[in-house]
Amino acid sequence: MRMNTGHIGAVVRKEVRDYRRSRSVVGTMTVLPLIFLVEPTLVILRLSPSTSAGAVQKSVGSVFLLLLIAPAIIPAVIATYSVVGEREQGTLEPLLTTPLRREELLLGKAVAAIVPAIGIAYLLFAFIEVIARIFARNAAIAPALWAGPHVLAEILFAPLIAGWSIWVCIGISARSSDVRVAQQLGTLASLPPLAVVALISFDVFTPSVTLAVVFALVLLTADVALWRIVSAMFDRERLITGAKALRP
Repeated sequence: MRMNTGHIGAVVRKEVRDYRRSRSVVGTMTVLPLIFLVEPTLVILRLSPSTSAGAVQKSVGSVFLLLLIAPAIIPAVIATYSVVGEREQGTLEPLLTTPLRREELLLGKAVAAIVPAIGIAYLLFAFIEVIARIFARNAAIAPALWAGPHVLAEILFAPLIAGWSIWVCIGISARSSDVRVAQQLGTLASLPPLAVVALISFDVFTPSVTLAVVFALVLLTADVALWRIVSAMFDRERLITGAKALRP
């Protein structure tokens, strides 16, 4: 299946313009990152110089988990707006009547949602690292945050968790008729990958580069499968007329 990058780029540009005009999307990308910074910062600042190495590692695990909530939740709010939001604004029908293939349309919407989500996730991690190096009372916390498995997991998991969230939420958005209901359902549906991250963060599974790579491959496979499933479910006629397309 050959994709037209020009078509995908056009969808991305359109989505970015729509996001800038939407108060809910702008508010989400402005306020939520600040909220996600509060608890990790408090975890770091609460550690005293006498905190044991085991407690430091547990704190690092909780910080790591909290930071990965951002790439799950932020794109969920954006992606659930992608279809149902256009329906409410009356811009969905003109978009669906363009010569875009449905895979190109959905991929363009996904790219427009995932890029800011990844950028915000990496900025949060960098900010927390700076906080740990400058303000932490326990000198062991900054090197622990910068340990190989944690950094690799942050780099790999942020886009893959965001991808899961986006595809699930686009699917929900295409089937919903109300933005707020879609966003609530999408937020819940975006959380399952964090269960495995939590097991790694709290040493139920021993953190390692190998484990991070294996889980990343599993998530990548799931993301690709979700793209195929959502694309197959995306019915232009149903979205335009409200009725399911007839099959010959």
